[in-house]
Amino acid sequence: MKKTLFVIFFSVLWLSFTPKRMQEKVIVFTPYTWSYTVAAAKVHHKLIFLDAYASWCGPCKWVAKNVFTNSEIADYYNKTFINVTIDMEKDEGLKLAKKFQVESYPTFLIINSKEEVISRLIGVDYNKEFFNTFLQFGKNAQEKWEDTTSLK
Repeated sequence: MKKTLFVIFFSVLWLSFTPKRMQEKVIVFTPYTWSYTVAAAKVHHKLIFLDAYASWCGPCKWVAKNVFTNSEIADYYNKTFINVTIDMEKDEGLKLAKKFQVESYPTFLIINSKEEVISRLIGVDYNKEFFNTFLQFGKNAQEKWEDTTSLK
């Protein structure tokens, strides 16, 4: 019960800061631990977008600077997912990298609240087409999830 109240409290707090951040047109990443991110996904009935990166990764930095700041991508991901970015070589990232079989960077995962991977995108292409690929990656995962949850 305490955990549920804690998740609800921080979800409301997180959402209260979202409108201002959404105006900045960047993907808003939750600052919470993995377990609370999963709990928030359950409460809000959303998928989780996980940006699995490493601090030394050049392509990861390029994506953060160029893709996560694209207004169309930011609008869609902020509306559709609970977004989290985790360094896979530190702290809880080490456990998550093993759990989700992250072996190269960047790796982007769409995960449901049961912690099952719905979709995976590995690496980047340094061209304008990657923006479409990245947006479509999110849309395809959302559609796949909606199709499987509507069957239950």
